[in-house]
Amino acid sequence: MEENKKRPNLILDPVKFTAAIYDNVASEDVGFSNYSYWRSTIRTFFKSKAVVILVSLVVLLIIMSVVYPIVSDVDPAAVVRLPLEWNKRPSKEHWFGTDQLGRDIWARAWYGTRNSFLLGFAIACSDVGFGMIAGAIWGYNKKLDPFFIELYNIMTNIPSTVYLVLLAYIMNTSWFTLFISMATRGWIVEARFFRNRILSIRDSEYNIASKCLGTPMRRIATRNIIPHIISLIIMEAALCIPYSIGSEVFMGFVGVGMPVDAISLGNIVNHGRESFSSHPYQMLCPTAILCIITVAFYVIGNKFADASDPRNHV
Repeated sequence: MEENKKRPNLILDPVKFTAAIYDNVASEDVGFSNYSYWRSTIRTFFKSKAVVILVSLVVLLIIMSVVYPIVSDVDPAAVVRLPLEWNKRPSKEHWFGTDQLGRDIWARAWYGTRNSFLLGFAIACSDVGFGMIAGAIWGYNKKLDPFFIELYNIMTNIPSTVYLVLLAYIMNTSWFTLFISMATRGWIVEARFFRNRILSIRDSEYNIASKCLGTPMRRIATRNIIPHIISLIIMEAALCIPYSIGSEVFMGFVGVGMPVDAISLGNIVNHGRESFSSHPYQMLCPTAILCIITVAFYVIGNKFADASDPRNHV
């Protein structure tokens, strides 16, 4: 009682505070948001200046590797018989110099980048495509779980280097051999990755409710599962490309990569390694392109994974 007496009487100012008038029509309006997942993901992704620079570099490399072989009249495989044209240092005439046979390294680098990109994109589509399908079947069908687990253990316990080298020796070195050797092994790793993600989505409340309502499995997969892993698909494809190109370079070092007369980054780096002590530019210039591709795709893939997380959206 004493506390209530001490409190002053609060009187609202009728000028500042007025009672709200109830509107029967306005009360039925439902609030909405113009939030878009992909628009917010792209906006968050390009907030980083490093991402903008790396994406620009990758686009520039892709454009150069596609356009240069079309507009250039320089034959990257032409051997020059004049010894004065051999092992020339970088200049205005030959930006990356020439190799021990007088071939222009600048032209060879862009032809090799194009071929390496084609190999990387092909393997990324194969690994991620088959891996996503197998992972969806693996994660949604419990009966197939023991079979896929044993297959995964068998394939991943074989050292990748031994597997790639043996298959290259059996089938002879070619673009197709490299594709088969990497594609037949990479899909199971991607399948395990997508299987773990799908397991966390499969038993969600909305999927259980869809099953109880009799929703077809195709609709559950296309509407409830795939939209949740689209960002993961893009991220895995971005990370698979530099891995494939790096594996091709490694196979070239071992000597079971592309054929000797084929133009790829692996062969160019391998040829430059032979004369690195006397002419280091023959290896360093194409290696710089390889490093840009590897670092750029790695950073882009990880940054996109962070940007696709709704918790990072504003």
